[in-house]
Amino acid sequence: MELVLQLLNGGAGSLASYLAAHVLLCLLPAFFIAGAMAALIPKASITHWLGRHAPVYVSYPAAALAGSLIAVCSCTIVPLFAGVYRKGAGIGPAITFLFFAPAGNIMALAYTGNILGADFAIARLILCLVFGIGIGLLMATLFWKDDQSHDARSDALFADRASVSRPALGVLLSLVALLIAGTLKLWPLSADLFSLSIPLSWAQTWQDRLFAWVPFDASKGEEGVSFQGSTLIALLLMIAATAKRGLDNITEGASGWTWLALGLAASTLLIASLRLTPGPGILTFTFTGRVLAVALTMLSTWHFARQLPAEDWQGWLWEAWRFVKQIFVVLVVGVFIVGMVRQVIQPEWIETLAGSNSVLANAVAVGFGVFMYFPTLVEVPVAKMFLDLGMHPGPLLAYLMADPELSLQSMLMVAAVIGRKKTAAYVGLVGSFSIVAGLLFGAWVDGTGWLTLGTGMAAWLLVVAGLYLLIRRQRTQTAS
Repeated sequence: MELVLQLLNGGAGSLASYLAAHVLLCLLPAFFIAGAMAALIPKASITHWLGRHAPVYVSYPAAALAGSLIAVCSCTIVPLFAGVYRKGAGIGPAITFLFFAPAGNIMALAYTGNILGADFAIARLILCLVFGIGIGLLMATLFWKDDQSHDARSDALFADRASVSRPALGVLLSLVALLIAGTLKLWPLSADLFSLSIPLSWAQTWQDRLFAWVPFDASKGEEGVSFQGSTLIALLLMIAATAKRGLDNITEGASGWTWLALGLAASTLLIASLRLTPGPGILTFTFTGRVLAVALTMLSTWHFARQLPAEDWQGWLWEAWRFVKQIFVVLVVGVFIVGMVRQVIQPEWIETLAGSNSVLANAVAVGFGVFMYFPTLVEVPVAKMFLDLGMHPGPLLAYLMADPELSLQSMLMVAAVIGRKKTAAYVGLVGSFSIVAGLLFGAWVDGTGWLTLGTGMAAWLLVVAGLYLLIRRQRTQTAS
C-alpha cells in the first residue's frame, strides 16, 4: 500500500510540476500555431517544400531547417507536427521535422556545447541531421500507401486555397514570435525591468504548503510547484472550463465564453512570463523583458487576427481547440505515468549499467531517456550529472538523442496523430538510430581512428540505404 501511495504521489507531483511550469509558454502558443497552420496556410505552401512530391533534396533539409529554429520539447513539437502533417506534408519530411526540432534546435545545441563541450554539440548536430533524414526516408518508404491516401484527403480538404493572405501570415509570424519570446533563455528576455511588492500575508505559507505537498529532488531534474505555478494551474482549469463552451461551436460564431477563454489564455501567458516571489508578509511581482516581449507579440497577433475574415479566424480557433482535445488528454496521462515510473527507477542503476560503450549500455541510456523525461534543455544538466557520475560519453549521447524525442507522453500524442502502427515504427527507428549514434560517438571518444569510424558509419548508412531501396523496389512492384 505504501508503494502504491508513493507511485500515485509521484504521478500527481509530476503532473502538477509540469502543468505549473512547462505547458504554458511552450504548449499554448504551439496549439495556436498548429491551428493556424491547419486553417490559414494553403496546402500548396506546405506541399511545395514538404509534400510527398517535393524533391527529396528540398523537402528533408527544409524540414530539418524548420526544426532547427524552434526550441521546443518532445511534447510541444507534436502539435506543430500535427499541423504540418494535416496540412499536406509527406510523412517523411514531417517525421524529420518531429525528430530534429527537439534535439537539434539551435538552443539545444548551444546549451549542449556550453555545458558538455563542443564535441557533444557537434556530434549531436551531425547525427541528428543524418539520422533524422534517414528516419524520415524510411518512414516515407514504409508507409507510402498511407501517404498517398493522406495526400488525397488533404487535396480534397484544401484544394480551393491558393495563397497565404497578409493577415494570416501576420498571425503566424506573431505566434512564432510569441513562442520564441516565451522559451528563449536570452539576457534581454530574462533581465529584470522593475519589481512591485504587495502585502499578502498568506503567500509564503501557501508556498511552504505546496512544497510539502509536492516534494521534489532538484538534483534529479525534478521541480516543485511554486506559488506562481499553483496560480497557473488554477488558470488552466478555468481555461478548460470556459474553452469547451466557447470553442466547441466556434464555427457558428463567437460567444461571451469564447472571449472569456481567450482572455484567460492571454492572462495565463502574461502571468507565466512574470516572476512571483512570496516573502514574509508580501508577494513580489518581478517584470522582466519576457513580459514585454510576450505582451507585444500577443498584441501583434490580435492586430492581425482582427483583419481576418470571420470564417478564417473561427476556423483557426476551431482547429486549435481540436488539437487540444486530441492531444492534451494523452499528454496529461503520459506525464502522470512518467512521474510514477520515476519513483521506481533510480539514476544510480543507469550509471552502473551505462558505464561502458556497449550495445546494452546504449540501449539502457535510450530507455532511460524514454521513462525519465525531462523538459527541453533540462536533459543537458542531467546529462552532465551522469557524466560526472561515470556514465560513458557514448550512452550519454544516445540519451541526448532519445530523451527529447521519445518521452512516454509524446509517444502517446504522436499515436493520436498518425496512429499506433506508424508510431511503433518511428519509436523503433529512433531507438535503434540513437543506439548506433551512441556507439559511434563512444568509439570516437575511446580513440577509434577516423578510418575505422568512417567505415562503420558508412556500413550503417549502406544498410539503411539498402533497406530503403529494397522497400522502394517492393513498392514499385506492388504499384505496377
